[in-house]
Amino acid sequence: MEEAGVTGEPMGSEGRQEAEAPGPKGTDSTVWVEGLVEDLLAHPATDRQVEVVEAQLDRFPRGMVAVGARCVCGNPLAVVTRPRLPDGTPFPTTCYLTSPEAVKAVSRLEADGSMARYTLLIGQDARIAQEYARAHAVYLAFRHALADRLGDEEGRIAGVSAGGMPIRVKCLHALVAQSLVMGEGVNPIGDMALDRIRTDFDPSVCRCADPWPGLAGRQSHEGGARLG
Repeated sequence: MEEAGVTGEPMGSEGRQEAEAPGPKGTDSTVWVEGLVEDLLAHPATDRQVEVVEAQLDRFPRGMVAVGARCVCGNPLAVVTRPRLPDGTPFPTTCYLTSPEAVKAVSRLEADGSMARYTLLIGQDARIAQEYARAHAVYLAFRHALADRLGDEEGRIAGVSAGGMPIRVKCLHALVAQSLVMGEGVNPIGDMALDRIRTDFDPSVCRCADPWPGLAGRQSHEGGARLG
């Protein structure tokens, strides 16, 4: 199966209606989440993609549904994992960061105390707090739609998103993964973290140690981040 190269840009919003949270600002939440899940399930993970992610993580990516965001060269940056792993284990981190370059850059942010500063910002800035709460709601709606389509039971992870949402920051990797999979404007903290690591990691600039063969620079017809 031929792999389609895509950029790290968010999916276009053509045809979407304005609505309040949960959902990216200026979109109808239900339509948007269902559309995102449809896009992902229409492009399930291939054997080659699973092999690449296994090499990135140094372990087999259990429950991997699809590549959620990709470098311009075609390498996976973040994957989408089903809510219940094949062995029955509940798995709340639906958007999972896999790019070694991104993981290292985000880890440096975490090491410099950024999580505490972002948590403080959420407590002090009402707009950021509202947007962060919206990101939490979007995450839950996305995982619920995915669970519904896959027949997974959410059980113990119902109401639990990732990264410390909705009131604090405890894992920037999870928040950056959400920003990569869902696009800019969904998670304000994930977006801020991506901006801060831009010199070390940028989804629109390939810095992969091992780029995807033959796909460097190819763009999708939608300019989306998630199609596989």
